[in-house]
Amino acid sequence: MNLAELESRIERMPAVQKVGVHALRVHQFVYVNTGGRIGHRLAGTRSLILRTVGAKTGERRTNALTYARAGDVYLVVASNGGARRSPGWYHNLRKNPDVEIQVGTKRMPARARPVLPGDPDRDRYWKIVNDSNNNRYRGYQKATSRPIPIIALTPR
Repeated sequence: MNLAELESRIERMPAVQKVGVHALRVHQFVYVNTGGRIGHRLAGTRSLILRTVGAKTGERRTNALTYARAGDVYLVVASNGGARRSPGWYHNLRKNPDVEIQVGTKRMPARARPVLPGDPDRDRYWKIVNDSNNNRYRGYQKATSRPIPIIALTPR
C-alpha cells in the first residue's frame, strides 16, 4: 500500500478511528525524535521501534509497535487490527529479516523470525502477547481467516 492508498483508507474511516491513527503517528514521531526518551510506555503498554527495509522499495521503514518479552526475545504481532492482510512491515521483514529495534533509548540489530501455526513456540508466545495486550489479539484473530503471525525479534 502506498502513501496515497493509506491516506484514502484513513479518510474513509470513522472519526474515532482517524483520531486513533493520528495519535499513533504522533506517538511514533515523539518516540523516534526524542531518541526513545519519550514513548517507550504509552497508556500502560510498552512499545518498540522496528526499523525494516522495504521489500519492494529498499527504503528504510519505521514502525512503533506494542511488544512483549519471552526471555531475551522481543515479540511483536502482525495483527493489522484483524485485517485480511498482514501489515507492510511484516512483508518487509520476511524479505529482509535483519532489522533494527529500539527499546526506549537502546537501539540494537535483531533477527526477525515469523512464528506461525505449527511452530513449537507458537502457543506459548501467543499466550504471552495476548495476555500483555489485554486479550486484543484473540479478537483480531476472530476477525480474520489468516493466521496472525507473531514475530520473534532476537537481538544480535
